[in-house]
Amino acid sequence: MQKRFLFIGFVLMMASTFQLKAQYAKQDSTFRKWFVGSTLLMLGNFIPDDPNPPKYIQINAGYRITPKHVVQLRFKKSIYAWPLGIPFGPDFDAPGLNYPGHARILAPQIGYQRFWWKGLYTSVYVLNAFEKYMDENKKKVGNGFTLYTDFYLGYQFTFFKNRFFFEPAIGVSYWPVRTNVPESFKAVEQEWPNYFIQPGLDFGFKF
Repeated sequence: MQKRFLFIGFVLMMASTFQLKAQYAKQDSTFRKWFVGSTLLMLGNFIPDDPNPPKYIQINAGYRITPKHVVQLRFKKSIYAWPLGIPFGPDFDAPGLNYPGHARILAPQIGYQRFWWKGLYTSVYVLNAFEKYMDENKKKVGNGFTLYTDFYLGYQFTFFKNRFFFEPAIGVSYWPVRTNVPESFKAVEQEWPNYFIQPGLDFGFKF
């Protein structure tokens, strides 16, 4: 009889253990390890009467190694006609301060995101930007390359049982390597720094 009670007790204990593990798996955010997303900065493509629309595209895809550690791949494509280091404000995209033409950029990016407390995170990204420079007549004047490093501090808000997220952040972009910039473009860039403070407005879907 005692062996039977011990056996029943063992079965109940194992069942309760499996149930706790199942409940934890449902609550643990790592059960949705993959995610895809983009950024609300693409809304800048719809600014009316913009003489230099950025035609900005960003696609994000990532994997949660643990609840606190995330790796991410991004792809960016855009057009810009202003010096990279020019800050937001009255000078940004102001007449006379733009490039004598524009640059087209294709940029694959890899990054690491670390969560510290609830949704608070920091992240770092390395971006390889391949650029094509066009003059005011849309004639190609050169190809270049820029190596960017992006650093962000932000917070992730989740919705609908952790399926969707939104990540407002503040970031600094710094480019230690920039090569083959045409002289006419370089002349405009010289008075500006090689870093840029920018917002982050990423969103996505977990699965």
